[in-house]
Amino acid sequence: MAPESADPDSPQDDPERYVGLAADDAERRAREQGWSTVRTLAPDAIITMEFLSGRLNLAVRDGTVVRSWKG
Repeated sequence: MAPESADPDSPQDDPERYVGLAADDAERRAREQGWSTVRTLAPDAIITMEFLSGRLNLAVRDGTVVRSWKG
């Protein structure tokens, strides 16, 4: 996993707060907090490691967020 960077363009929001929420509820709340992009992924998805400012990644299993991180 790529290291998190101090990104002034990302909302001042703790990604861990989305873990345990239903995916659609987590996405709605994230957008309300100012995340410009919310990406939903399977927990074992193969993804690129580029950091995109303002993006929140949600790993979802059975409709529930199991992990969340910036970038």
